[in-house]
Amino acid sequence: MKRGNDTILVCNCERTMQIDGEMLARTLGAEGTGIHRQLCRTELDVFEQAAAAGGRVCVACTQEAPLFAEVAEELETSAELAFFNIREAAGWGEDAANSGPKIAALIAMAQAAAGAEPAGTITLESEGQILVHGAGQAALDAAERLSASMAVSLILTEAEGLVPPVRSRVAIFRGKVTGVRGHLGAFTADVRNLAPMRVSSREALAFDVGPAQTTLDFDVVLDMTGGAPLVSGHERRDGYLRADPRDPGAVARALFDASALTGSFEKPLYVRYQGDICAHSRSGKTGCTRCLDVCPAAAIAPAGDTVAIDPAICGGCGACNSVCPTGAATYAVPRPSDLIDQVRILLDTYAKAGGKTPHLLFHDGRHGAEMVAMIARFGRGLPAHVLPVEVNEVTQIGLDVLVSALSYGAAGITLLPDPKHADETAGLSLQAEIAEAVRGAMGLDAPVHMLIETDPEAVEAALWSATGKGVATPAKHLPRGDRRGLQRLALRHLRTHAPETPDMVALPEGAPFGTIEVDVEGCTLCLSCVGACPTAAITDNPDRPQLRFTEELCIQCGLCEATCPEKVISLTPRLSFLAEAAEPRILKEEEPFACVRCGKDFGVKSSVERIVSLLAGKHPMFQDEARIRIMQMCDDCRVIAQMETAVDPYAAGARPRVRTTEDDLRERDEAAKKGGGGET
Repeated sequence: MKRGNDTILVCNCERTMQIDGEMLARTLGAEGTGIHRQLCRTELDVFEQAAAAGGRVCVACTQEAPLFAEVAEELETSAELAFFNIREAAGWGEDAANSGPKIAALIAMAQAAAGAEPAGTITLESEGQILVHGAGQAALDAAERLSASMAVSLILTEAEGLVPPVRSRVAIFRGKVTGVRGHLGAFTADVRNLAPMRVSSREALAFDVGPAQTTLDFDVVLDMTGGAPLVSGHERRDGYLRADPRDPGAVARALFDASALTGSFEKPLYVRYQGDICAHSRSGKTGCTRCLDVCPAAAIAPAGDTVAIDPAICGGCGACNSVCPTGAATYAVPRPSDLIDQVRILLDTYAKAGGKTPHLLFHDGRHGAEMVAMIARFGRGLPAHVLPVEVNEVTQIGLDVLVSALSYGAAGITLLPDPKHADETAGLSLQAEIAEAVRGAMGLDAPVHMLIETDPEAVEAALWSATGKGVATPAKHLPRGDRRGLQRLALRHLRTHAPETPDMVALPEGAPFGTIEVDVEGCTLCLSCVGACPTAAITDNPDRPQLRFTEELCIQCGLCEATCPEKVISLTPRLSFLAEAAEPRILKEEEPFACVRCGKDFGVKSSVERIVSLLAGKHPMFQDEARIRIMQMCDDCRVIAQMETAVDPYAAGARPRVRTTEDDLRERDEAAKKGGGGET
């Protein structure tokens, strides 16, 4: 099947799936209707011919992807390969006969995904220097086994009863690792009471005296203490391995993984960061901390007015992308705009093929893909109206993706994150809560919920009971522009075509939309908030003393609240569809003060009068009328008045004359004459 410049190979996996080739070609606008029966075996030559021709080859099979990749490598072809799953996702199950529209939609989405911009990479270098930390014989045995391929340092927390090795292949110490920082190829361990093994140890290990506190550098860390992890986000920290010494299987897996961590490793740059639109801090005042709060790996740290993201530590959960209100932190595997476009194509193709009430299932390629496979192999399979969308991490999903999917016609959304990372779902949960608040206020029967579940039967039951109805008129716009623009575009479409058209929607705390409340009695119009606002939601008027606010631009970062010296600003999360939300509204306005010399308006009348009342006659510098009037002048007149005063404020008096030797001699002669005598 040829679609555009791509060759699409579809296989019914030995006739275990019912696939209508003519319907697919008609829906996709493709040339050719052939459906293969055993593409990975008897019809492998079909793949070879397509790969040899070059271009992009999209294969509807993930199980045999390694075989196809190996064949393409042997052919030394320049063809770009892409693989996607239609078997477990659609072709196997009770509802397989009705899954034609879903299969067409999955093909179209896979083709779009293959053309998405790839993420960049960084290289991590490891020379194989590994720290093994644990107690007793289990730690010693692990260190000995790794010594064949790595340079091993063993730090024992407990060494009682251990017999010294006959041939030392491991550097053995006793001590306590209190913390570990860094990543694969660049770990630093903080060690307390590090004591090296005494080389004369005979019947049992003995140790010399070492430093009370020191740091050591390693490429890899194997933690066998069985206690709390030594690093945050340990499951995502490349190069940090952890195994319970009481579990031989876990130890064996850790040793296998550790032995492979020598050499150069390519790691994706999961997050793209734009510091110029970050709302973290201004002038030492902290505002938005959303990404810092949700990062499980501590890969994000404050860096002045912005933050710094360490790509070597970042584990790629995407939580920062999910919660960032401005798009300063953007996921790159894929970019949100690319993911939204894939969802648009999926839903549009599904509708064109006659599909009804599409329910999206966002899942990852590990836990989620396993759930889908188990349901297809041992259960009822996915319903025909449930469209699976595999992403790198479910926690990368943000509000822009959710509301865009609803605007494109999704009748519901299920988010299926990995239960192993349930502690990383706070940001995702908030995005779902915001989306639920919006669709509930609009009366839209398209539920958005998160499902944390390890039981395939429970997942299957939830998906088979998934019901809903999308907007009557799905959106057609392309996902172009920044995050804020994408959100607004989708939200406006939803409000236009949903059953209800609310003017205002209350949102949970932490939402990226809202207004500010100002206690006008306490506000002095100092305009500190104007300088702090990163999105120009708060502005002044260069011609009059005014404080103005544009609600549509507010991201609820809190910088204005933190900066205000009078503490009269508070935040209120909400979503306004009123026209005035896009226009500046005056929060406070006062009468300007007219310069007593030239009459030009400057400053705020109440502020000038207050300053005069506080200083006039009470401060040494403002005791006379002329000095008091200076406080009531504009900047230009104030300078002129200072220079016109009788007493030059910059005058310093006459400079003293330099005394010379002639002065001393003259004074001596004059003194001698007055005394009537000469020298004595």
